[in-house]
Parts: sequence; C-alpha cells; structure tokens
Amino acid sequence: MRQDDHTSDGGPEGEESEAQGLRKIIHVDMDAFFASVEQRDHPELRGKPVAVGGSSGRGVVAAASYEARVFGVKSAMPSVTAKRLCPDLIFCKSRFEVYREVSQQIRAVFRHHTELVEPLSLDEAYLDVTADKLGIGSATRIAELIRQAIRAETRLTASAGVSYNKFLAKLASDQNKPDGLCVIRPGQGAAFVAQLPVRRFHGVGPKGAEKMARLGIATGADLAQKDIAWLRAHFGSFADYLYRAARGIDLRPVRSTRIRKSVGGERTFGEDISSGPALRETLEDIIAIVWTSIERAEARGRTVTLKLKYTDFQIMSRAKSLPRVVADREEFATMARALLDEVLPLPMPIRLMGLTLSKLEREGAEEPPRPDAQLSLL
Repeated sequence: MRQDDHTSDGGPEGEESEAQGLRKIIHVDMDAFFASVEQRDHPELRGKPVAVGGSSGRGVVAAASYEARVFGVKSAMPSVTAKRLCPDLIFCKSRFEVYREVSQQIRAVFRHHTELVEPLSLDEAYLDVTADKLGIGSATRIAELIRQAIRAETRLTASAGVSYNKFLAKLASDQNKPDGLCVIRPGQGAAFVAQLPVRRFHGVGPKGAEKMARLGIATGADLAQKDIAWLRAHFGSFADYLYRAARGIDLRPVRSTRIRKSVGGERTFGEDISSGPALRETLEDIIAIVWTSIERAEARGRTVTLKLKYTDFQIMSRAKSLPRVVADREEFATMARALLDEVLPLPMPIRLMGLTLSKLEREGAEEPPRPDAQLSLL
C-alpha cells in the first residue's frame, strides 16, 4: 500500500478545516472492481490478465485486471483489440448481480461513518465526513478504517483520496492506485493540480487533451495561466469548469440523493461513414459500451435516443419511449437498431454517433462537470 500526505503549513487537519469552513471529503474507488471480484471468486485467475466482458467479435471490455492493464487493455476497448494486445487475456462473463451484492456491502461500510454518501457507480462513491457519525474527526483516519473494513469484509482492495472538495478527492484516489491512499490538505490543492497532466482532469477526454496540446496546455499549471475570457473563447461553456479545476476549486456538495437525467455515450469517427453496414456495425459497438455504463451506474430508464452528427455539423436525433423502464440489454439494443433503421439511408455521411438512456428512475452515476458531458467512446 502507498500513501501520500500533501501536508500544508497550517495546523492539524480538523482544526484547519473547521477554521476555514471547509468540508472533509473522501472519494473511495475499488481497484479493478469487476475483474478483482472474478479473481477473488476464481483463485485460478489470480495473478493472470483478466477481462470482464464478451470475447466475441462485437464484445467490449467492461473491466480489466491490473495484470491486463500492463499490456494496455482497458475498459470500453473492443475485445478483439484487447486480445491482440494481450494474447493470454482471459475473458469472464459479467456477473452484475454479484457485483451489486458486493457493492451493497461496501456502501454499508460507508454508512457506518456517514449518511452523506454519493455513489457514482457500483464501485466508487464520495463521502462527506465533516461531521462523521463516530466522532473520529480525522478524514484520513476514517479513510484508513474504511479501506481496512472493505478488505476484511469483501477480500478486495480499495483506493481512497481525502481532501476538502470532490474534485481533489477524486484526483487523489487515483494517485496511488491500486490499494493506495492520498491526502490533499487545505492550501495544497492548487499546487497538486498544477503538476498534473490535463488528461487527468475529469471531463477532459483524448480529443480535449489534443486540443489543449495544440494551444500549448499540457499541465494544470499551463491551464491556470489562462484567464477566463481566453478559456471561454476556446472552450465555450466548459471554460468555467476548467478555470476552477486549474485552481483546485470545487464547490459541489456531496449529495446522497440526486437525480441524473441520462446515461449515454458517443463516438466521433476518424473518417465519415454513411453506408448501412458500417453504421450498423458502429451502433453495435456503442450499444455494448453504453449498456456497460448503464449497468455500472445502476440506471434504468424509459427513453432511448439516437444522436447523429452530419459532416456539416448539423445534429439529428430520434427517440423511442416505453411506458415502463427498458427491461434489459436486448430491449435497449432492439430500440436502438429500430431508431437507426428509421433514418436510413442517410442524406449525407456522419462524423459522430451516440446513444442515450433517459427518463431514469434509479441511478448512481456521477454528475458531470458540464451539462452536455458524455462518455467518450474514442
């Protein structure tokens, strides 16, 4: 286990936080959750490269063990690509009922310390322990106790980040993975963010990072040098988030009950496509990846929306709704295919395709940093 403690020059954690009116936030993220559960339940898989997901031609990796990640295998990757990178990769079929059961065990550990728990998915959550139930007072100590309890009760490891806001806590939890702890204390947020590559910022995808590189922005320090007017000129509505993030600022509270409107994803193509077979093949890839996100977020909704962006940047969308929630992956896929069939043949090629499930009735997905955030399928 690795632990970083970015200590400020002020007093103890509790005294300084209370003096400045700051929150004590923990972000807990399970390590390679789905794959780790499979390795736990199947001892013969331990120490081997494992991927959870379908191994067929249209399969997609839902999660990869750390042994597989060494080869470049990662979630949302087509299974054929993963197998090419790691010929010895072992595929396991998803067992979401088991993952949900373990997730409930983990959340019970969280609620032993606070009711202010905001699940982001089955395997991660924010906790506000400013006023913890047991009166421990130290967020760092609580994070240690939570990780110990998770290991004892589930035989799995978790990484945690501790800080005074959600943005920093999430960055910290990823800093020492796997099985690590990182603490960013008051006064240290801006300095911590300054040395990070902008790709580490939540919401900055590969395309966004490429754009920033062209503009001479590689790190948080580079981003912090840009004023808000310049950022708005280049990044529009995303600018305000970037301006605050580069300074380690995040005023969002931990919300134990919050409604998200949709779960979805979209893919921008390297080359424009228009043929029916190519469009249908792309749609199958998106269905697989988005449904994994839906399962991970425990989302259930009634409306499926197909989004297409033409080469002239005009956007067209079609939606279908049910009087009840979409039952399963196959019904989701059937609705998506029907939506695509309705618009074929297309009047011109497209450069982007996306799918969204909305009118949600139950979910635990994270609030994105901007209203139009989508899962990148690049």
